[in-house]
Amino acid sequence: MNVAERLRASKLIAIVRGSDPQAALQTVLTIADEGIELIEVSLTTADATGILRRARDLLDDSTALGAGTVVSRDDAARAADAGAEFIVTPALGPGIAEARSRALPVIAGALTPSEIVEATNQGATAIKLFPASLGGVAYLRALRDPFPAVPFVPVGGVDADLARQYLAAGAIAVGIGSPLIGDAASGGSLDELRQRARQFLATVRDAT
Repeated sequence: MNVAERLRASKLIAIVRGSDPQAALQTVLTIADEGIELIEVSLTTADATGILRRARDLLDDSTALGAGTVVSRDDAARAADAGAEFIVTPALGPGIAEARSRALPVIAGALTPSEIVEATNQGATAIKLFPASLGGVAYLRALRDPFPAVPFVPVGGVDADLARQYLAAGAIAVGIGSPLIGDAASGGSLDELRQRARQFLATVRDAT
């Protein structure tokens, strides 16, 4: 799977993290049904690997499922065995090498220029600019000067307005967690989740 192309096309990764495995599974299925095509299930979610397995069985190939908060080699191995199609890390670490050894694309967490260079050298498909809230849109613009070809995906504190700004500043996509998911993955309203999903999809669709 060419994750970079799918990131550029969809402009959005939904980040699912919650305390209730069944609610988290329903969250994944609901946002997929609304048309969100890239979904990351954080390994901090209860029974994250079980959610990945069940979701993969229930969804078609139009939805790409990834595992997030991958730090260690064991994290990456468990995610791969559960059917994750891409890996997302919060930082540089051994999980990247394990994922690459299994031919899984990696969206690697990095913040500083040195970390960005190292993540690229380790074979990252894209850079998860995290936590993006520390530098904001101005920081992304500054990074684009020395790294014009690096595919950046800002994550952390990204709401609808910031999503629009990051995409306008050159991000290929944004990663959105709680502003999109809310409390749905812990048992909150799926109807409200659907409304938020439609709003975010409209926001990134209209972004230039």
